[in-house]
Amino acid sequence: LFGHEKGAFAGAYDVRHGLFERAEHGTLFLDEIDCLPVSAQAKLLRVLQEGEFERVGGRQTMRTDVRIIAATNRDIEGLVGSGDFRRDLYYRINVVPICIPPIRERREDLNALVHHLLRQIADRYGRSRKVLGERAWRQVNGYGWPGNVRELENVLERSYLFAAGPIIESLHLNQAGAAVDPDGTAVGLREQTRQAAMDTEKT
Repeated sequence: LFGHEKGAFAGAYDVRHGLFERAEHGTLFLDEIDCLPVSAQAKLLRVLQEGEFERVGGRQTMRTDVRIIAATNRDIEGLVGSGDFRRDLYYRINVVPICIPPIRERREDLNALVHHLLRQIADRYGRSRKVLGERAWRQVNGYGWPGNVRELENVLERSYLFAAGPIIESLHLNQAGAAVDPDGTAVGLREQTRQAAMDTEKT
């Protein structure tokens, strides 16, 4: 976050500009801010309140003007109550809260998400685009998606690679370490992944 001076510690051969320096007059996105150690939270609070910091090993006080966007996927108010997240920092960053519900609570977005992710997957592999068949759509809408969008993307990528034609007839959902074949039989996920990788390399 704050960079370091040359010689600040073993291996610090050059001055390193931290994220706050590099984001000057811009926006700094702090993902999973709930994982920041309490000791570092105090330093972050100082920057947000006073706009000042020092590089590690440095004595010069530097100023910064940065807009902060912070994200968390945990109940940060609960972390404040348990003492794992500073209350003063929470109130400092909680200016305009935006709550994005998991996809299981916004089923109306699934259609657009699936089409978007399938386009991305096809472009990533440089192959033709594929669409979901009727059964696959039933799986999309009937599954709880505990892993949220990351799980949806991984399932679609796996199913895209396993589908022989332009239509993905069935999703390969990872349940208890196994993937489900279109015929309903459970097969080892490792073997399926190996075969899919070989098929992708051939094309």
